[in-house]
Amino acid sequence: MTDGPERPEGLSAAARAADRLRRLAALATDAADTLAADTGAYAERAIATLAAGGRLLFCGNGGSAATVEHMATEYVIRFRRERRPLPALALTAGSATLTAAANDYGYDQIFVRPIRAFGRPGDLLVVHSTSGRSPNCLAAVRVAHELGLHTVALTGANGGELAGLAELTIRVPSDETAAIQEIHLAIEHAVADHVDARFSAETS
Repeated sequence: MTDGPERPEGLSAAARAADRLRRLAALATDAADTLAADTGAYAERAIATLAAGGRLLFCGNGGSAATVEHMATEYVIRFRRERRPLPALALTAGSATLTAAANDYGYDQIFVRPIRAFGRPGDLLVVHSTSGRSPNCLAAVRVAHELGLHTVALTGANGGELAGLAELTIRVPSDETAAIQEIHLAIEHAVADHVDARFSAETS
């Protein structure tokens, strides 16, 4: 689904909140119907990567950068269950590294050198881009493939160039940036829950 026309002005704060939440709920239902298989495939790839001693690398811009930092923390610390810490790294987390890369190599290359530094064959790179066209995310996927990493992209409905570049692309059926990012976080939490269940079983 797409998000339809903008709602009329003049709504009360409560009415606007209710409208927003109902539209998000409808989008979540649509995503559940259309993206469950791809989300499950992403979860199984994450488990296979971590079980083999690999790590999860995340990248994105703006609000998506906040999402990937959130998710890396869920793996390193914990999500819902007690289990061993899992190796996950948000490539957006170091302001000195990001600004040095942008200054020396250009903003399109901010993730390339960190992937070269930390990525190993068999690791999983997870890229968030609502448009699917972010040049630095495209460059990240290209260098990941060069180095033998697996790749997953989370995008909006169009998918952009990432849809043909990443090994698996999860395309949220919306064109609204905020709604896409909200569903991306829900998808990531679903994946983290499945990963948690697998690795908490090691000590149960």
